[in-house]
Amino acid sequence: MRIEWGSTMQITSEQALHSYANAYVKLYNRHPRDMRALDPEWVLVNGAQMHAHELMYLTAQLVLEYKQGQARKRNLVNRLIGWLKQ
Repeated sequence: MRIEWGSTMQITSEQALHSYANAYVKLYNRHPRDMRALDPEWVLVNGAQMHAHELMYLTAQLVLEYKQGQARKRNLVNRLIGWLKQ
């Protein structure tokens, strides 16, 4: 998932919710609860009202955490393979 920031990019609340839900499922293997669009620019996630751009920032944090977890797993597997080759 690639998230771009810029003044010309307009993100809707529905797009932000969709991106967040995808990242959440990848990271936690379950669907997020209590998510809804309040209007085209505002969302409600777990009782917190925020702008769609703020939710995209949180999505970027989830994606980063997911990628770090995958890198840790790869590192562990590579170390195990190296140990087994000895």
